[in-house]
Amino acid sequence: MKALEAIVTSVNGDEITLDQTIIYAFSGGQQSDSGTIKGLPVINAKNVDHEIYYTLPSGHELQVGDNVMLCIEWEKRYKLMRLHFAAELVLELVYQNYGHPEKVGANITEDKARVDFIWVGNINVIFPVLLQNIQDLIERNLSIVSAFSDATQENRYWEIDGFAKVPCGGTHIKQTGEIGSIRLKRNNVGRDKERIEIFLT
Repeated sequence: MKALEAIVTSVNGDEITLDQTIIYAFSGGQQSDSGTIKGLPVINAKNVDHEIYYTLPSGHELQVGDNVMLCIEWEKRYKLMRLHFAAELVLELVYQNYGHPEKVGANITEDKARVDFIWVGNINVIFPVLLQNIQDLIERNLSIVSAFSDATQENRYWEIDGFAKVPCGGTHIKQTGEIGSIRLKRNNVGRDKERIEIFLT
C-alpha cells in the first residue's frame, strides 16, 4: 500500500499516534519510511511498546478523532524492501552454509544494506557461493509469504517454501525476482568482526 486513511488517536504537542498505519518506523536496523500525514511531512517515527509515534511540524493543528490520509514515499520504500530482503537472503545463506556465526549488527537504508558477523578471517572468500545462491533464488522468482505467527504480539515471519521460514517484522517484497541484481562488498569493522555490504545494481 502507498496510501491509507487513518484516525488520530492521540496528540502530544508535535507527536501523534494513529489507529492504523503504513508508515514504517525504524526497527530491526531498517530505516524509517519517508511520508506525509494529511500532507505534512513526517519528521520522525519511533516504535515504543507496539505503538508508533509520529513527529510532525509544529502547528499541525491535528486533534484526536481527525481523519487523515497517510502517504509513503514509494521509491524509497521499495528500495528498502528490496535491500532488506537481499540482506535476509545473505543472512540465511550464511547461517545455512557456514555454521551459524553470530550476527552482531545490521542496517538497511535506501542506499545499501549491511550485516555484521563475528568471523575469523576475510569473509569475502564466501562471496562467490553467496552470489551464486542468491542469483539462483532471484532467477527462480519464488513467492515470499509474509504473515503473523502471533498477531496479538505483532510477531511476524517471512517464508520461502523449501528454503526457510524466518521471524522478521520488516517490510518484504512478494517475489524474490523483485530484488534484481546485487553486489556484495566486504568491510572489516574490528577484530574478528566482518561486515557484508549489499548494493542494488
